[in-house]
Amino acid sequence: MNAIHTIDDYEPFIGKEAVRRIKAKARPLHDLHVMHMNSTYYGGGVSQILASLTLLMNSLGIETGWRVVHGPPDFFSVTKKFHNALQGAEINLTDRKKEIYERVVYENAVRNHLDHDVVFVHDPQPLPLITHYRKKSPWVWRCHLDLTAPNREVWNYLVPFIEKYDAIVLSCGEYRLDLKRPQVFFTPGIDPFSIVNRELSESAIDERLEHYGIPTDLPLVVQISRFDHWKDPVGVIKAFEMARKEEECTLVLVGNVATDDPEGAEVYRSLLAHRSERVIVMSVQDGALVNALQRRAAVVLQKSLREGFGLTVSEAMWKGAAVIGGNVGGIRYQIRDGETGFLVSSVDEAAKRIVQLLRDPDLRKQLGHAARERVRENFLITRTVEQYLDLIASFEPEFRLKQDVGLPCG
Repeated sequence: MNAIHTIDDYEPFIGKEAVRRIKAKARPLHDLHVMHMNSTYYGGGVSQILASLTLLMNSLGIETGWRVVHGPPDFFSVTKKFHNALQGAEINLTDRKKEIYERVVYENAVRNHLDHDVVFVHDPQPLPLITHYRKKSPWVWRCHLDLTAPNREVWNYLVPFIEKYDAIVLSCGEYRLDLKRPQVFFTPGIDPFSIVNRELSESAIDERLEHYGIPTDLPLVVQISRFDHWKDPVGVIKAFEMARKEEECTLVLVGNVATDDPEGAEVYRSLLAHRSERVIVMSVQDGALVNALQRRAAVVLQKSLREGFGLTVSEAMWKGAAVIGGNVGGIRYQIRDGETGFLVSSVDEAAKRIVQLLRDPDLRKQLGHAARERVRENFLITRTVEQYLDLIASFEPEFRLKQDVGLPCG
């Protein structure tokens, strides 16, 4: 089957009026050629968003491409340090790091001929691309990170690149920073038709869990995320160990190692020492398993220390799960504390909420029902598409001559 989902397929989730409105907004943009550039084709939330966004945009008549920057391990080691620094970590910002970063981005500029009508560059990895083109159309930097308190040294280094863009898109208003260029804010959305989110039968859920040997004799407490210190997997394990003293349960930590994240394998290996009969740590790229775990879990955690926007939070909420999220960044916009899930700021708080939810299935059901509705209204990929359409349509053509251009009159 080669068919892809069109906007009409989303009508059961968003209604006829929303479908009509999105089609109307796309119509004047037909035949535009749009390009997205990021740093990985799998293993992170950005790649999941782009996988669905680019297909839907094409189905709406807007030619939309997606390319990935290439580089050696040294490059991704540097950009991961930039990533961490933008979320507040310390960094030794040397000339060598800058040279590696800028040289590899230049090599990618040579390979990629970007003469599109609109170019979107995602996150810091490809950021300096714009310096290597004679810009003939709007370029937009889309940053998915938690910019609550960026490291000033790295921020000051990157600002001259950022200021070359025509607009900056951030996930939350609280990330607004002192920039001359306009900043706009919209949250990412999940695709209900993706492998991770599509409906699964109970037998299909059983099959995936059995395939990986995940026991279901006790309630499952689950966290699904990249193996990253910002996701606080050690804190999750500590909270689980405290909670299991009061309520029996099994912890499942499932993640993957993104191609642009050289620290992921190290974080994963560091967690293996915590494995036991009731603490399962798995590195696997299987969307159906993620789907099954989020549907079967009694509790889903995303105990992040920094989070631009928790895509896995929306995924679990969409499935009606009871979700506990770190009280940081974009998660605070996703979860309404006590209404669509719980926000926590410590291991102790997380442990108490785990116990509370395990003891109260009615509360889990109540939170899960409200959570699904919140995602339906605010965090589906159709809203993301509409926000991109609005942004593209908002650019006005500006054709200005330089001073003293032309020949004198006699």
